[in-house]
Amino acid sequence: MQLRLTAEVANRAGFRAVTTTGGAEALSILRSDRSMGAVILDLVMPEVDGMAVMEAMAREGLTTPVIIQTATASLETVVTAMRQGAADYFVKPVAPERLVVSLRNAIKLDTLEAAVRAEHARRSGTLSFSDMIAEAPAMARTVSLCAKAAKSTIPVMIEGETGVGKELVARVIQGGGERAGKPFIAVNCGALPPNLVESTLFGHKKGAFTGAIADQPGKFAEANGGTIFLDEVGDLPPEAQVKLLRVLQEGEIEPVGASRPERVNVRVISATNRRLLNLTKAGEFREDLYYRLNVFPIYVPPLRERREDIAALVDHFIARFAAEAGKRITGIAPGALDLLMRYDWPGNVRQLENTVYRAVVLTDGTTLETADFPQIIAQLGGREAALMSLDAVPVPAAPVHVDDAPPRRRQAEVETSAQDRFLDENGEVATVAEIERALIAFAITQHGGRMARVARALGIGRSTLYRKLHEYGLTDSIDSDAA
Repeated sequence: MQLRLTAEVANRAGFRAVTTTGGAEALSILRSDRSMGAVILDLVMPEVDGMAVMEAMAREGLTTPVIIQTATASLETVVTAMRQGAADYFVKPVAPERLVVSLRNAIKLDTLEAAVRAEHARRSGTLSFSDMIAEAPAMARTVSLCAKAAKSTIPVMIEGETGVGKELVARVIQGGGERAGKPFIAVNCGALPPNLVESTLFGHKKGAFTGAIADQPGKFAEANGGTIFLDEVGDLPPEAQVKLLRVLQEGEIEPVGASRPERVNVRVISATNRRLLNLTKAGEFREDLYYRLNVFPIYVPPLRERREDIAALVDHFIARFAAEAGKRITGIAPGALDLLMRYDWPGNVRQLENTVYRAVVLTDGTTLETADFPQIIAQLGGREAALMSLDAVPVPAAPVHVDDAPPRRRQAEVETSAQDRFLDENGEVATVAEIERALIAFAITQHGGRMARVARALGIGRSTLYRKLHEYGLTDSIDSDAA
């Protein structure tokens, strides 16, 4: 009974409830679906009780937030549950409002913890597919190819527009393979000064050129045993392309000023926001290097083709940036989310991230509203629409002392009322004849033109009614069948 009531409350609040009557089955569900937002555990269950489920979750790294429900408010029980990692607890029977608040808080906690876990995994080189927000159908092939690429060490070429998350894809490939936890060195080839490209990538020896006062290992040496990510690889100058080809063919680098090459064990993942094949046809990129890098191509679709992921991305960014800014922001209003869903995002995920960051930092509320995204409003509706959205935010024109503050107008007072039936179109009081004529016409319509019913409704005789019909020119309304 309690299980059905809890599930019904959760479903009515907009959650999707998955129920089970035993701890063993609950663990099986949590293992198979790690996207569960929260779990409500009863301390007393068949086979495996709530405490045992929490212990198993801790051993297996299942981080879904747990809410404990118990029949007794024992202090010892509560302390033990909290030590096991419970996010909240309540005593049965629980009020529906209390249950919904607890669930929402647990899911927000899960979102924040997921952001923290993803950042920790990124830094440690163990980013996994579960850390990537990619539920949109357009991302299915990308995720599938990433999983295949992670099982080998062949060179991977990631293509996609600026800001789609090519580096994230590269880190997920590394985190899902045998080089997880090893060095991951990212290099933006387009940002390297032309005269320092070779030195930066392959290192240099002391005295190799003016200013080389000591041996300096290059990026490939730093990535030895791990992965190097060459972003915008199409911007490499021809000299560096030749040396990169040698690395891929022989597994050797030649530092500037070195007398002999050095062996390195590096997996190369490259990325570009332009079709590398087109650069090759134009003679701007070596054809032999292109085929060496493009062994396993992966295309990352733009954000406008995976709008299904926008809501989850926004929640992720809100949780992360609100924690960084020390603000309590519960989420985003439906209207604001709809605004973000309609925008095409030419800067893709990076632009969305920066937009949410700006909104979180500048908002004074606990929920991001449409007015917190004036730049997006301006892009969709023009400058006037953005100004109107800002004007809609109530801002006092001058300081108002508490003694002088006027009472707040209620909604009913500001709504436009319908024209009073006793006033004519000019706003003047109507004559008795005008009101009577309108009343008779209304009664005729209301009763389908049946005069007997009209007369009874108006409280007058039929002869009087017919006389008034002729007097007011309403004889056309008489139904000859009515009697």
